[in-house]
Amino acid sequence: MRLGLGLGLGFNSNTILHSSFPLISTLIPFLSSYPPTFPYKNFIVSGRKKNLVLRAQSIGYKSEQQLSESMDLRKEFPDLNRNIYPEIEPYSSGFLKVSDLHTIYWEQSGNPNGHPVVFLHGGPGGGTSPSNRRFFDPDFYRIILFDQRGAGKSTPHACLVENTTWDLVEDIERLREHLDIPEWQVFGGSWGSTLALAYSQSHPDKVTGIVLRGIFLLRKKEIDWFYEGGAAAIYPDAWEPFRDLIPENERGCFIDAYSKRLNSDDMETQYAAARAWTKWEMMTAHLLPNEENIKRGDDDGFSLAFARIENHYFVNRGFFSSDSFLLDNVDKIRHINTTIVQGRYDVCCPMMSAWDLHKAWPEAEFKVVADAGHSANEPGIAAELVAANEKLKNLTKNNGSSND
Repeated sequence: MRLGLGLGLGFNSNTILHSSFPLISTLIPFLSSYPPTFPYKNFIVSGRKKNLVLRAQSIGYKSEQQLSESMDLRKEFPDLNRNIYPEIEPYSSGFLKVSDLHTIYWEQSGNPNGHPVVFLHGGPGGGTSPSNRRFFDPDFYRIILFDQRGAGKSTPHACLVENTTWDLVEDIERLREHLDIPEWQVFGGSWGSTLALAYSQSHPDKVTGIVLRGIFLLRKKEIDWFYEGGAAAIYPDAWEPFRDLIPENERGCFIDAYSKRLNSDDMETQYAAARAWTKWEMMTAHLLPNEENIKRGDDDGFSLAFARIENHYFVNRGFFSSDSFLLDNVDKIRHINTTIVQGRYDVCCPMMSAWDLHKAWPEAEFKVVADAGHSANEPGIAAELVAANEKLKNLTKNNGSSND
């Protein structure tokens, strides 16, 4: 099955991607407030077979002079690397018991004496993968990955007991202490951005910098957009299998209907619901179809953890005390050097959330990739994530707070 926005894009050597897409407001009706100016920054992503010239927008609702002043980092570091780094292997790994029930997998790669950075994966329930290491300079960074409760190699698999946002926040602290790290940089995308904000707001004194991607604030309107029919207007062919698993008389709330099946006593019922849930998200995660990503929905082990844990968090509204909790607590982290990277055509976590975060936190650099969806592996997003880490690397070097 081929999915997409019907934009008719084709890539070949040295393709220039223009922002000639239809306005996103024609696709997502409630995304209506856009800034008056969209200054572009050209950059090149080198691949094995082709070079793609991509463009990202640095967006602000500021004046041109204010926008220019907010770009000082680009003036200071004009030649940032934007290419993902080669594959590397961990130099150490292990398991940390974080409760009587849960044990989490962790690993370290890169420079053992480098500046620590912790990678927070998405989902929740998505787990980490080797490609996650490639956003960071391995000569400079001490790269820490871990699988959150119930995900990846952590045990027990797909377990929902003692599995809340605040359990994960404390797990991050336990891991930091276990690895004897005084403070570290935080990197997270999608659900990882949610967790990065929650952790940083809880422990701002332990955070040296933040990189966020595909912003998800876990508000009701975001969940309703993706699971109650909004995104279906763009991907009706992907939506129908997700919808059709649920009888018509239970379609008033798909989150609740799937929760019933994902927590069924019958494992085949769980697996069927997990596959449908996971494929729906995987089919919408890229601007252009990615068959390899879609096939992850056929992996029952991955799908079960991904779907059960995601649904558990969404039914419980992220275990936040209010819908605007993460926006309301931005003041706690306003001083931390931060970059927000957002795909303009992100269907999973539409740009309204990144825009709301940007308005609440204008001090953070805001990068919109004009020709990308949700996935961190899309060329334009990957390039901006690498560049954001490079900026923080250079700031750290200038401050003399890292061994490299």
